[in-house]
Amino acid sequence: MPTPNKRPDEMNPNELARATAAAMYENDACSRALGLEIVEVRAGYARLRMAVRDDFLNGHEICHGGLIFTLADSTFAFACNTYNINTVAAGCSIEFLRPVHRGDELTAEATEQTLSGRTGIYDIRVTNRAQETVAMFRGKSAQIKGNLIPTGD
Repeated sequence: MPTPNKRPDEMNPNELARATAAAMYENDACSRALGLEIVEVRAGYARLRMAVRDDFLNGHEICHGGLIFTLADSTFAFACNTYNINTVAAGCSIEFLRPVHRGDELTAEATEQTLSGRTGIYDIRVTNRAQETVAMFRGKSAQIKGNLIPTGD
């Protein structure tokens, strides 16, 4: 997902979203180490994928909930930063709905529900390879100072 050779103010919203995702991913050692893959990013939206490795299993031999949370949280981060304004989580919750097993592949899809002022609400659905919902995550975002891609201001 290369960054276009345009200034942020020359990009359309989806080009800007892809460019911010590329910049974030380059600096996101955690997502890279876990093998998270960016599938799609557009304004207010992100979809990431993660293979469930053997080292992701807990003592019950199912995927550790913290790793499902991390996939959802990273997807939330990529979605809420698509406007090139540094944005962080102000709160979140997750509901685990079914177990995830070794070798499965998870997809998390984040959709912006509302963006009002500096605060946003995002819903993230995590599904397995069979398209069954395994978790639902809701995140509240807060915009802070700065940009992912320098604006030249």
